[in-house]
Amino acid sequence: MSASPVAEAQPQSSPAAESDVVVETRNLGKIYRDFWGRKKVAALKALDIEVKKGEIFGLLGPNGSGKSTTIKLMQGLLFPTSGQAFVFGKDARDVTKNERIGYLPEESYLYKFLNAEETLDFYGRLFDMPAEQRRERSEQLIQMVGLAQARRRQLREYSKGMTRRIGLAQALINEPDLLILDEPTTGMDPIGSREMKDLIMRLRDEGKTILLCSHQLADVQDVCDRVAILHQGELRELGRVDSLLKVRDVTEVHAKGLSDELKQKIRDLIQSDGGEVVSVDNPTTTMEELFLDIVQDDRPGQRPTGS
Repeated sequence: MSASPVAEAQPQSSPAAESDVVVETRNLGKIYRDFWGRKKVAALKALDIEVKKGEIFGLLGPNGSGKSTTIKLMQGLLFPTSGQAFVFGKDARDVTKNERIGYLPEESYLYKFLNAEETLDFYGRLFDMPAEQRRERSEQLIQMVGLAQARRRQLREYSKGMTRRIGLAQALINEPDLLILDEPTTGMDPIGSREMKDLIMRLRDEGKTILLCSHQLADVQDVCDRVAILHQGELRELGRVDSLLKVRDVTEVHAKGLSDELKQKIRDLIQSDGGEVVSVDNPTTTMEELFLDIVQDDRPGQRPTGS
């Protein structure tokens, strides 16, 4: 996928502060080098994406596709080899923007000897929150993520699903505007996974912008507004979930049709016989089928059946 280069002479340019774009990457690339400075791997190549205010944006890709590198570049934990990344209109290397970000990593590195209340109090202190505000916010979050009955148990006694819940609460302690979630439903049973997805959508409805990375493609299909699919460091697909999953070479009438003219004839025929046309639309595939179709495109004979 080609991308227009960004002028090297204008690294200071940035999006307008009032823009509804929360995260933007322009021709973003990252090359990892060995001890002698020789090119080892191009982890990310000319990435151009925008994450807009108030949406759930899915970042998908197999292992080694560049997802983790992209997240680290957005947070300023890595510096790009080429291009730029902006968050809230600021260069991603500007650490002040991190005050407005909440991050749930794939592995929650929490202090196992603390309980839920102590954990949230600790992270609240990192943001210089007053004691009363920490108590109120911690209580609100413990209730929100469903850990009220386990608030005083040490985290070492938590299951993987419970650990994800307290990890999400930790990511929300500073009431962030941008929430970055890496595999948020890992280790959860179906009920817990459904509750987590409902909570993510609730946070979106409250105005938060959410960047979601997941291998659980059904989760992405359920909650994301738009997705970007990476493979071998390159952007392979980008768009709205409902649009990407439409099978455009097949037509359903809930009675099937083909051309627009034939669709109208079928409508007229059904209605003339006293019937009702329920819908005339394109059927959809699944996120799993779309994902596999894209990442296996370079391997002849490996395309998924039915795609």
